[in-house]
Amino acid sequence: MSQSNEPDNLVTFLEGSVAEYPDRPLFGTKNSQGEYEWITYTEVNKRVDNLRAGLAGLGAGKDDAVGMIANNMTEWAIGAFASYGLGARWVPMYESELLHVWKYIITDSSIKILFVSKLEIYEQLKDFVNEIPTLEKIFLVEGKGGNSMAGLEKDGEKNPIPSIKPSPDDIAALIYTSGTTGDPKGVLLSHGNFSSNSHAGRKMYPELMVNTAVSLSILPWAHSYGQTAELYTMIYLGGSIGFMEDVITLAGDMGKVRPTWLIAVPRVFNKIYAGLWSKMNEAGGLPKKLFVMGVESAKKRRELAGKGKSDFITNLKFKIADKIVFQKIRNGLGGRLMGSMTGSAMMNPEIALFFFDIGIPLYDCYGMSETSPAITMNSSADYKLGTVGKPIENVRVVIDKSLGDEKLGDGEIVVYGPNVMKGYHNKPEQTREVMTEDGGMRTGDRGRLDEDGFLHITGRIKEQFKLENGKFVFPSSLEEDICLVPYVENVMIYGEGRAYNVCLVIPDFLALEKYAQKNNLPTDPEKLVEMEEIRDLISGGIVKSLQGKYGGYEIPKKFIYLTESFSLENGTLTQTMKVKRRVVLEKYQEEIDAQYKE
Repeated sequence: MSQSNEPDNLVTFLEGSVAEYPDRPLFGTKNSQGEYEWITYTEVNKRVDNLRAGLAGLGAGKDDAVGMIANNMTEWAIGAFASYGLGARWVPMYESELLHVWKYIITDSSIKILFVSKLEIYEQLKDFVNEIPTLEKIFLVEGKGGNSMAGLEKDGEKNPIPSIKPSPDDIAALIYTSGTTGDPKGVLLSHGNFSSNSHAGRKMYPELMVNTAVSLSILPWAHSYGQTAELYTMIYLGGSIGFMEDVITLAGDMGKVRPTWLIAVPRVFNKIYAGLWSKMNEAGGLPKKLFVMGVESAKKRRELAGKGKSDFITNLKFKIADKIVFQKIRNGLGGRLMGSMTGSAMMNPEIALFFFDIGIPLYDCYGMSETSPAITMNSSADYKLGTVGKPIENVRVVIDKSLGDEKLGDGEIVVYGPNVMKGYHNKPEQTREVMTEDGGMRTGDRGRLDEDGFLHITGRIKEQFKLENGKFVFPSSLEEDICLVPYVENVMIYGEGRAYNVCLVIPDFLALEKYAQKNNLPTDPEKLVEMEEIRDLISGGIVKSLQGKYGGYEIPKKFIYLTESFSLENGTLTQTMKVKRRVVLEKYQEEIDAQYKE
């Protein structure tokens, strides 16, 4: 698409690409035979036109709220763009959500028409039509009957209506934040918020403009990161998006969709990296020797290049490992992956460098729902390991040092720009709390800008706590590193006002089961976590991984081993997989207190 007149609304994003790339595949879905079937830009747009007319026939129009409870799918995008073409507000919700949260969001956002992906969800919600005053109709995505999305599209086809082109200030969507405390907050994001963010992000990655971009959709579009970085940006670029069937099928789906680019979080690559080492350790012999030779030669090659030097033997070793080992890894990821944007947490530098070395660069970025979401990005043109990049186009970052550490030179990150939300829906007081008088957005994160303009995240203001000795601890960075330790699935660090930190550990029982079988130990999780050998194996690995990187006061002194995972179902995780600290504390306070009495 020509970049001279950048569209400032999402309706033109789609319609412009339909005009330019009518026959290009847009969405790919795996069929019952395990193969991907693709639908073109023209076919998607026809369905958008039909659904828009169908919604209008039900009386939906400007500023009405249309909702959807579904995972990423073609119908998610059709519902969103049909709503935008009416000037309506799109309200997406997660499939894996608690009933009372759905009810809160539907009520708070005044949803008029609701789409749900499955019959079981419909059965749970059908009585809401009588209980929630604004809710008029619920449609099923699956099926062809009168209360189905397909049926509404068919009705609309008989009475077509043109799309409207919203203004940049018109609200496009309400993104409800997961909320680690209290009710979710509806973030009001405009067409201008989304479009400016997408344009700025796209310019950071010119490589996406050269080739036809293909993405494998991993992250939920109900969150602004996947929605802006993948759905809107890919559509504007004329790219293609294949839907991952399930986390379990990720490797196979990568091989079939063959993405050129991924919108991901560090955990995706952490798992791939851990899986590679596990596979090599199991294989042993020559495969492991070649893998280790490749890793070591890549590191040495990089260090020499940093000094402007080169070494024939090192280059030869790398070339052999690259051809025999690393090429297989790249092929396993589809063979075309040029790189990935990662957000939500910082990449572990060692893992990031590994993927850089094998030709799949990972770029740390930073943002939040309230900023549509991007604030800063690393990119192929401008990158610094250990940072989250520089502010994107038209965005300004200010550090409020009154809320920081003088020695670190950090403070609260405040953001200005066209990406900043219009406010929280129905929450004027909470909006005032985060917005400065001159239009800045207080992120609640601590950071500092270095001499080159790169942003370093130093902690989360609300999550940081002070030990008994007066020293601050930022638990999230500790937890990210601990989750990379073998046999660890998830953790939470606690120590507020105490003499030392305690670590709540959920072991990786799949990996532990293999260890137990090899060592003739019981495989039952309850029995495993009671065994001294297993506890020493995990706690020793954790302490070793943190030594030299963190102060002695930060390294946990005691460990609590849990057999129940943190999850959405038990309320201990947010939708973006962050631990709800307050909920975990309430659940395990007694066990935590006992660690300080001993």
